[in-house]
This record gives sequence, C-alpha cells and structure tokens, in this order.
Amino acid sequence: MLQQIFSHTPLYVWAILGFLVYRGVLASRTREVPLRKLFIVPLVMLALSLTGVIGSFGLEGAAPLAWLVGAVAGGTLAWSLTDTRKLTAYTERGSVQRPGNWLPLILMMAIFCMKYAVAVSLAIVPGYAHASSFVLPVCAAYGLFSGIFMGGLLRTVAVYRQAQMHSGPQGAAV
Repeated sequence: MLQQIFSHTPLYVWAILGFLVYRGVLASRTREVPLRKLFIVPLVMLALSLTGVIGSFGLEGAAPLAWLVGAVAGGTLAWSLTDTRKLTAYTERGSVQRPGNWLPLILMMAIFCMKYAVAVSLAIVPGYAHASSFVLPVCAAYGLFSGIFMGGLLRTVAVYRQAQMHSGPQGAAV
C-alpha cells in the first residue's frame, strides 16, 4: 500500500520536499539574510497551508475559521517566544543576522508530512472532508504552523524596523 501511495505522488511534491529540507538546513546555521529573503519560507508555508485547507475542505463552514484561530495562536506564540536579543539588523545592507535554529526544519517537515497525510487520508476516505472531528483539528494545525512562521517573520521585521529608527544617517547596525 505504501508503494502505491508513493508512486501516485506527483513529482512536484518531492521537489517541494527537497526545497523545504534545503531551506531548513540553511536555517540551522547562523547567517545574515537579506530582509526580502526572510519572506520566502513563511510565504511558501502559508501557501501550502492555505492550499491544504482550500483544496481539501473549501472556504465554507468552520474550516477557514479553525485555520484563522490556529494562525492567530501560532503568530502570537512565535511573536512572544522570538528571542530578539539574538537578532542583529544591518540596516545599511538591508539584512538581518539570525541565529541557527533547527525549529524551522522541524516545522516545515511537520506541515509537509501533515499535508501529505491529509491528502492520503482523504484519498482513502473521502468522507473525512465533511467530518468536523477531522476538519477542525487539521485546519487549526495548518493555521498554527503558518502562524508560527508569520509571527516569527513579523517579529524579525519589527526588530529591523526598530533598528532603522535608531540608526544614524549612516544606517549603523543595531
């Protein structure tokens, strides 16, 4: 059965997995990242999350609300837990130095595996798409994962903006 599941998986799914692993390994190292590149992973995770909700459950019913509640909870959690003391903004270069962390890889693999498992579950038992005991926790979890990525991004951007306001005309690092 597993062989059949994997053989029916489109090739682009494996490409997405490869991209996520690559970005997760990069996130494990302390590095300086241009501000615009900080948006890539959170936006990819947001897209995966929303396509999971919309593609599997649609925009009607409680699914979008469960996603939103999860996203707000995840964003709030990430905002409050992001250690801003470990972030360094280089406003003159338009970048931020972030400490290495394996959590992004773990979260990316969790949302990827969850999206994959949900797709397989719905292919095997299509009725799950209408069972609130399946839909609500799945959508809330999708939202939670997306919220964590977006909350961390917003917190990092806030640190950068604060550094911009406090930097002199030369844009010194803060």
